[in-house]
Amino acid sequence: MTSAPQTLRWGHQALEVEIGVDEDGTPRLTRIGLPGGVRPERRNWPPLPLVEVTAAGHGRVWSGGRLIDTSLGGRLRHRAHRVSRDGDWHELRVELHDPETGLVAEVTYRSPDGVPVLRAEVDLRNEGETTLHLESVSSLVVGCLADGPQAVDDADLLWAENDWIAECRWQRRPMRVTSPVLADRVVHDNGKGMFARTGRGVWSSCGQLPMGGLTDRRLGRTWVWQIEHNGGGWHWECGERDTLAYLALSGPTDTHHGWRHPLEAGARFTTVPVALAFSEDGGPDEAFAALTRYRRAARRPHTDHERLPVIFNDYMNCLMGDPTTDRLLPLVDAAAEAGAEYFVIDAGWYDGENGGWWDSVGAWEPAASRFPGERGIHEVLDRIRERGMVPGLWLEPEVIGVRSPMAKSLPDEAFFRRDGVRVTETGRHHLDLRHPAARAHLDRVVDRLVGEWGVGYLKLDHNIDPGSGTSAHPGETPGAGLLGHNRAHLDWLDGVLDRYPHLVMENCSSGGMRWDHALLSRLQLQSTSDQQNLQLYAPIAASAPTAVTPEQGAVWAYPQPADSLDEVAFTLANALLGRIHLSGPLPDLQPEARALVHEAVATYKSIRADLAHAVPSWPLGLPAWDDPWIALALHTPDTTYLTVWRRPGTQPTAALPLPRLRGRAHRVEVLHPAVSRADVTWNPDTADLTLTLPTAPSAVLLRIAHTATTV
Repeated sequence: MTSAPQTLRWGHQALEVEIGVDEDGTPRLTRIGLPGGVRPERRNWPPLPLVEVTAAGHGRVWSGGRLIDTSLGGRLRHRAHRVSRDGDWHELRVELHDPETGLVAEVTYRSPDGVPVLRAEVDLRNEGETTLHLESVSSLVVGCLADGPQAVDDADLLWAENDWIAECRWQRRPMRVTSPVLADRVVHDNGKGMFARTGRGVWSSCGQLPMGGLTDRRLGRTWVWQIEHNGGGWHWECGERDTLAYLALSGPTDTHHGWRHPLEAGARFTTVPVALAFSEDGGPDEAFAALTRYRRAARRPHTDHERLPVIFNDYMNCLMGDPTTDRLLPLVDAAAEAGAEYFVIDAGWYDGENGGWWDSVGAWEPAASRFPGERGIHEVLDRIRERGMVPGLWLEPEVIGVRSPMAKSLPDEAFFRRDGVRVTETGRHHLDLRHPAARAHLDRVVDRLVGEWGVGYLKLDHNIDPGSGTSAHPGETPGAGLLGHNRAHLDWLDGVLDRYPHLVMENCSSGGMRWDHALLSRLQLQSTSDQQNLQLYAPIAASAPTAVTPEQGAVWAYPQPADSLDEVAFTLANALLGRIHLSGPLPDLQPEARALVHEAVATYKSIRADLAHAVPSWPLGLPAWDDPWIALALHTPDTTYLTVWRRPGTQPTAALPLPRLRGRAHRVEVLHPAVSRADVTWNPDTADLTLTLPTAPSAVLLRIAHTATTV
């Protein structure tokens, strides 16, 4: 049956989506942009389907030198759609159907009111009579990011490399480098000319963030996307098809992760959610600002997001996993005097100092040799509370050491297994949280630490990657087992917060190896790095708001007795536009350095209410790893906070463009360090701030108060 083509339009004042439906009912996403924008001619509709689905026996074929899409996605036809509203969220559901197989795909688009971000996921139902063996399902396919050869010529791709102690390193390359012109046309119908990024294993951000972007370097039109999945089973690709730039986002696939899923008659499968942010002409800064607003709207509410308490953690450049009562008590007092509100005992509190704790963890009981005396570890926890702070503990919940008693008491089915054999990685097993015994064990641990001991903060770390996943169930591929565990992990976290709604939990995984919005939509903080060098931390701290809201980005500030005052100010500045993870041997600092720490914490407390609602920009562009000058700005309607770092190897003066402040009079003041040799000049006509920092390394935090518009 055929019918006249139609266009579905949906959105709100900040975003409009158009879906074109062909005569045969084939739907395609033809435009995302501002309401009233230029609509594509029908001949320029993108060739890609609304949903890409592949299954065994339902692949693609070539005909006449071109790809003919006979996959399940290419056969889906529009059956119905409906628009609804859920509080501040607008929603469009488009139902597609393949009469031959009985496959139904319900594509759900959601967007928070006034925010130019599109969230998408796909729900598949098998209304047929035979099992469909799924091999890939896209969460979002967009074929209209750039329309025409010139737009593709002007496009730059963005992606973020993300390695241990070198996190959040954004790269930018012309799209023509990744999708070159071949002869007089681009030949990429076979999918070989696209640029792709893929995550594997349990670390969702190992090697690269589950994010990317496309920006028009001439017009500023920009897209930024994220895949909201807490495991490494994700994939995105961006390339050119028929002179249009396309984007496809998905969770695990057969090709990239060995994922397959039998969709039996009557069964359902839902993809991982993804989000796409849009800026008409504001470049990457405005797209990241939109994504920041979306992340706040999409996460689980928690008081920590508004309070932003200061955290002291004993690990980094301090005790380094070797806590004892005698070492901790002076740190507790010094942290309280500095103004910390949480005190976290990091790794090692369960270690009997026999050198073998790595492969014996899992019971999470305190080591008597570290905490002697009648009260044991409770002597330290009580001192923390006496000094007005909330106690916290480090925990690595998903692992069980091979020598732990839990390795024997829990059944094999509670662990990752492949080919019937329990997976072992560097002396540890990995729990499969789909199994009730695994979840019950972790619930007992949390109920003891939080419910009985009164711990108010858990730092959840994860330091192994057990590979492709688990094939614990009959006929299950490891990739499918991993996806099941990932979803059970999120469900477990929700259960913990349902029981303890005021508990603060930090997302850590060898620093930033599990840096994704699936976890951050639930957990309150993100560990940004294990980087121990204060100068190398600066680009990580400055780039962090691309991947996490400022109020969730935990940055180490670890002054050392041998540091100069400029270096102390530098390491403190790293954290002042995020969340302070104060550390270092504070009792051993000289009085001037200790006073600088106290001053920085007090300054942070005076501005943190603004940080919880501010959006980021980067006056000098997204930081490169070796940039001598780095800058991060956070903006509210009334105030701009600006941290600028100078590292060795450059001139002492830099000009920082702040175009959103053009034509306005401003009052600029130095907040940190209060006694500073920084020289600042503001030009309201050019919206340039000229800053001189006489020494390197050095850093400064400025506050720019917005006043009346100049004439």
